[in-house]
Amino acid sequence: MNRFRELFGYGKIIIGMIHLPPLPGYPESRGIRHAIRHATGDLHTLEQGGVHGVLIENEYDRPHRILAAPETTAAMTRITRAVVQESESLRVGCEILLNDPKASLAVARMSAASFIRTDYFVDRMTRPEYGEFDIDPDGLLGYRTSIGADDVLILADIQVKYATMVEPRPLAESAYAALEHGADAVVVTGDMSGDAPSIEDLRAAAQGLPVLVGSGLKPDNAAELLAACDGAIVGTAVMKGGAVDPAALRSLMAAIRGG
Repeated sequence: MNRFRELFGYGKIIIGMIHLPPLPGYPESRGIRHAIRHATGDLHTLEQGGVHGVLIENEYDRPHRILAAPETTAAMTRITRAVVQESESLRVGCEILLNDPKASLAVARMSAASFIRTDYFVDRMTRPEYGEFDIDPDGLLGYRTSIGADDVLILADIQVKYATMVEPRPLAESAYAALEHGADAVVVTGDMSGDAPSIEDLRAAAQGLPVLVGSGLKPDNAAELLAACDGAIVGTAVMKGGAVDPAALRSLMAAIRGG
């Protein structure tokens, strides 16, 4: 059985985002206790809404750093551990933005989280404000083994939103490369947050791994998109003012369930 299915089971898997407020080290931060209260509050809303997992991101640490500062890794570990301990049934994952999957793995290992997401895994990509991102999938897997985290799953974006391919290739090739380099699932996004991927891209990404929608799942497109993949990571569609909105979550989950 695929490791993703061993962790989450079968059916259409929905992972809800927890977007953290600015963490310590940023001028707008209100401190670690505030961040923990925010994260556990969103956890309970998502749990009651019927999702299968949660993904914690330092979304409002802006401007994002390419690599995590020490205080960010420490804060993410403490917050993620609090969510893991508070969760009754959900699988918990984490991602440190913008491109530090080793730091995300370290947080997951030390907090007992189950998975990470990484935006840049096998594709050479660039953004004007950051340049080309470093990618090293084999090194990442080696690091995972070295810290005793082989049980932590890697959900890997392919040709992720906001970035441009340095060496363009079909999406199917990126998906197959992710499979070959040890990803546990692939994530397919639109061009930016809130934009859905095409059905054609979701189908092209099915190269031996579970495929997740990474942006743009909404009540009016949920049935069509989920028919072409294995699940979704949801954020924008269920949030209001930076926190998970119960009414929006109920609406989306009702559409997913067909009622």
